[in-house]
Amino acid sequence: MSAFFLLCMMIVLAGCGTKAPETGGNAANGTDSKGEASASAPAAKADEVRKIKHIMGETEIKGTPKRVVVLTNEGTEAVLALGIKPVGAIQSWEGEPWHDHIKAEMDGVAVLGYEDQPNLEAIAQLNPDLILGNKTRHEKIYEQLSKIAPTVFSEDLTGRWKINFNFYADVLNKKAEGEKVMKEFDQRVADAKAKLGPKLASKVSIVKFSFKGTQIYKKDTFSGVLLEQLGFARPASQDKPEFAEMISQEKMDLMDGDILFYWVSESKGKNDVSNKAKEWFDSPVFKNLNVAKNNKVFKVNETIWNTAGGIKAANLLLDDILKRFEVK
Repeated sequence: MSAFFLLCMMIVLAGCGTKAPETGGNAANGTDSKGEASASAPAAKADEVRKIKHIMGETEIKGTPKRVVVLTNEGTEAVLALGIKPVGAIQSWEGEPWHDHIKAEMDGVAVLGYEDQPNLEAIAQLNPDLILGNKTRHEKIYEQLSKIAPTVFSEDLTGRWKINFNFYADVLNKKAEGEKVMKEFDQRVADAKAKLGPKLASKVSIVKFSFKGTQIYKKDTFSGVLLEQLGFARPASQDKPEFAEMISQEKMDLMDGDILFYWVSESKGKNDVSNKAKEWFDSPVFKNLNVAKNNKVFKVNETIWNTAGGIKAANLLLDDILKRFEVK
C-alpha cells in the first residue's frame, strides 16, 4: 500500500464515529425545494462524465457506476430493484444483517454499520465508484465520504420515497429501468384501488409504540403515502401532510378510526414496549373507542409498514393491505 494512500486514509478516518441525528424527516428529492426529480440525459457512455446536482451540491460521475455503496435502507431496496447489487450497504434495521425480504439478494454484500453510523474505514476498503447517502443521516460525514468516492445525497427520509427512487435511478444511469419499475408499481396500486372499491371509505389509523412513547402516523410516512395513493380515508387527527405526533393516554381518542394498524418497536428479547401497548389496549378509554368496540385492531410488521421504506417493502405493504381488507 502506497504512502499516499495511507495518508488519504488517515484524512478520511479522522472523523469516524460521527453520528448523524435521527429524525422522522421526509424522503428525499436530492434536487430542488419542490421535490421534483431532475431530468436526466440519455444513458451515459462508459467514459462520459455526468454532473449530478443534489442537496449537498454537484458531483461528477463517470459513466455507469459499478461498485456502489448504499447508506440507507430505502436506498438499498432502490439499487436492488434497478438491477444493481451493491458492494456494500448499511445493515438493515431488523435482521442479521438484512431484512428478510432482501437477504437472498444481498449475499456477499459487505456490512457497513448502521444507517445512523456507517463505518467509514469499511467503506474506503471497498474502493467504491459511487456512494449514495442521505443528508438527514450523513450530513456531518459528507466531506469524508466524498474523499473516498463520488458521493451523492438524497435530502431526507420517510414518506416521499418515490422521489428518492427516481433520483437514485438518474444517478445510477438507470432512468429507463427506474421508470419501468415505478410504472409497474403504480399499475399494481391502480388495480388494487379498483378492487378495494367502497372499502376505501374506511378510516385507517396508524399507530407506533416505542420506548419513546406512542405516536399516531400521518400522511407523510411510508405507510401513509401508499394509503393516500390508494385513496383510503384517514381519521381527522391523521389526515394531515405531516409525519407523526406523540400522544398521551389522555389523547387516546386520536387513535380511533374504522380500523387500526399498529406495530411495537423494541429491541429483540425486550418486552417493555409490548407491555405498554397492552396497558393502553386494556384501558377503559381505549375499549370505549369505536375501533376497539368493532374489534378492528391489528398488529402489523414494522419492517414492511415503516422501517424498510423502499420499493420492495412498498410492494409487500400493498400485498398486506389487500390481505387485511380481504381482497384477492
